[in-house]
Amino acid sequence: ANIAQLLLGGAWIPMWFFLNLYLQQVLGLGAFASGSALLPMTTAIMVLMVVVAPRLTARFGVKPMVVTGLVVLAAGLGWLALVRPDGNYWVDVLPASLLAATGMALAFIPSLGTAISSARPEEGGLASGIVNTSYQIGSALGLAAMTALAASYGAGQLGDANALTTGVSAAFIGAAGIAIVGALIAAGTLRGSRAAAPAAERESANV
Repeated sequence: ANIAQLLLGGAWIPMWFFLNLYLQQVLGLGAFASGSALLPMTTAIMVLMVVVAPRLTARFGVKPMVVTGLVVLAAGLGWLALVRPDGNYWVDVLPASLLAATGMALAFIPSLGTAISSARPEEGGLASGIVNTSYQIGSALGLAAMTALAASYGAGQLGDANALTTGVSAAFIGAAGIAIVGALIAAGTLRGSRAAAPAAERESANV
């Protein structure tokens, strides 16, 4: 479960960063407009994490949820990789970002619940700290790796919409690859138990 958190961080934070880069540097949105453009995705994540994911986890179990969530996240990132230099928010960003948000929410809560519930009650704080650390490390490593990948495909050429879009697309593809690796690892290592569902519900209340 900690590995899942590591890889989720590695896929998610780069997506957020490169979406902002695309919105501002390619589509020409300002900082406020770019942040507003990501509100539907943020709202979807919160609603799905708090309301939907715990219930689905209780019904289907941890393993199917984590694997499915990571696959859906990868699909959303792959869709985002199709962004165009002359694209627009409604076609190139919104649908794909909502799909990625769905995958993120579905995978995050059960993986978090599993990591917390696997520890003894007196070790709950330690387990939570390890999970958060795993997520942060994954975020940092993923962002560094995807930034290097994007730069190698032209994302460093500010003012060149074609080069920027190519670099951003490469980063989205790389992040999708991370999510797929996470799905494969989860499929091979997680149990299909629903035991972590109550923990997931408790943790979702604190998201």
